[in-house]
Amino acid sequence: MSENLYIPTEASKSEKYEAILPQIEALISGEPDLYANLANISSALKEAFGFFWVGFYLVKGNQLVLGPFQGPIACTRINPGKGVCGTAWVEKKTQLVPDVELFPGHIACSAASKSEIVIPVFKEEEVVMVLDVDSDLLDDFDAEDQKYLERLIRILEKTF
Repeated sequence: MSENLYIPTEASKSEKYEAILPQIEALISGEPDLYANLANISSALKEAFGFFWVGFYLVKGNQLVLGPFQGPIACTRINPGKGVCGTAWVEKKTQLVPDVELFPGHIACSAASKSEIVIPVFKEEEVVMVLDVDSDLLDDFDAEDQKYLERLIRILEKTF
């Protein structure tokens, strides 16, 4: 796979996801390095959708620790159950948040972040990391994003 991502410019959101998911799968399926794969996934999502922030937090001990990402500087460590990421980790389920200011215990890594979706990544039924995607627009994520981002995470999980 080349290092170029084909993104249809005049496509709907679902058409963009349908176009980039197989490209991401091809990109990461032959690469054994987890950090390289996480970096490329973050970059592909940011490039395709222009999200404000895209990245991963990895479970290390009893905290989520910042991993590869695209966007402004972020919180480095998140405790279990804290913020949207910590909640996704503990509850082991996707968190779709239309307005982060209304989320109990939200951690404001950036005041510009307005909505967020966080998808847990599993290995042997345990959360090993989360994909965190932030938007600077309210209510920017929906069930369609959740469906495709969860599909993307299932692709990632097959690599380890």
